Amino acid sequence: MATTSRIQLALNVADLDAATGFYRNLFGVEPAKQRSGYVNFEIPDPPLKLVLFHNPDATTALNHLGVEMPTSADVAAAAERFATAGLRHTTPENDRCCHAVQDKVWVDAPDVPLGAWEFYAVLADDPDPAGSGPTGACCTTTATDGGACCATVL
Repeated sequence: MATTSRIQLALNVADLDAATGFYRNLFGVEPAKQRSGYVNFEIPDPPLKLVLFHNPDATTALNHLGVEMPTSADVAAAAERFATAGLRHTTPENDRCCHAVQDKVWVDAPDVPLGAWEFYAVLADDPDPAGSGPTGACCTTTATDGGACCATVL
């Protein structure tokens, strides 16, 4: 588990095996988690959580952006900051997403097709091969516009 926050880049890929091999070689690290249709890398330098979704029908490589935070308290503090700033957001708790149980906040972004940023803390692994959605990787709660989600084609 991360001790500091790091940016998350979630990508849609047509060939998960080829993408996994490419990013393994590019960053010189092995995947931290591999599940059917899903791979993530925890890259120490630069600090990055790289997530790959097998999504051959996607119209763009970008699935969503996020910030992995160390604790649920950090996520709650971010949600308070967003509320104070008047940013539209949702705050699901104990959400099953990306083969993990997470506390998170989705913040609506003004840019389309980005849709939303995800700020989250991983609470536990979710080894259920069915995940929490029909693809095995989809979030149960999404941004207020229904946009960004692990398996949604943006």
